[in-house]
Amino acid sequence: MVLSVDGAALSALLLASVRVVAWLVVVPPFASRGIPTTAKVILALGLSLAMAPTLAAQELPGTTPGLVLATASQALIGLGMGYVTMLLFSAIGAAGSLVDVFGGFALASGWDPLAMNSNTVFGRFHQLLATALLVVSGGHLIVVGGLLSTFRYLPLTGMPDISSWDGVLLTAFSMFFTVAVQMALPMIAVLFVADLALALLTKVAPQLNALNVMFPAKVGLTLLLLGLSFPMLPGALDRLVEYANQAMATMAGTG
Repeated sequence: MVLSVDGAALSALLLASVRVVAWLVVVPPFASRGIPTTAKVILALGLSLAMAPTLAAQELPGTTPGLVLATASQALIGLGMGYVTMLLFSAIGAAGSLVDVFGGFALASGWDPLAMNSNTVFGRFHQLLATALLVVSGGHLIVVGGLLSTFRYLPLTGMPDISSWDGVLLTAFSMFFTVAVQMALPMIAVLFVADLALALLTKVAPQLNALNVMFPAKVGLTLLLLGLSFPMLPGALDRLVEYANQAMATMAGTG
């Protein structure tokens, strides 16, 4: 028995999987070390398999230098789109980190072996809550679908046009700070008023030890009013998913 493999479809599958793997390596929650590398590769091959018949009709490189150049360009495209998507989704965790800073929980930051960075208490909590909402609502499927749709506009050969990427990156940074501050602003305002009240209290009663009173009071107030930012999570997550798809479409040359 002789098995024959379509070389064009196989080349398209491998090149497409490079873009998808590079994207999965950066974007949460797929970038977590809790997901094995083998699972990421299999997921990338499965997603690329759905696009391989369509991509096989494109002009594919027929030489080794052309194949190497196409592979490098696909890795660049995947990393660029993944970084912008990761930056947008990190806004919710940044909002929790702002709450930690103003509430006094930033002192309890620790090393997160899954994310390979230092996380604060509510920063990590907001990130996990956003990940759960993303999966439950099916938003991760929309973002993955946005990535796969870029294959129709950005070919597998040649280098991408990165002239518009700087604008996308600046917009992603601005949305990162805007969403983070908007979500954390109610808690920040309450904690700021609490700081003013406690400062006036120390003026009225100087015999009170400011540190012994203010720190436990702010911690208790933060725990009591933490839910102020929760009603904003679904709406913020919908906006971030939409912005991520728009950013990838713009980087693909359709925006």
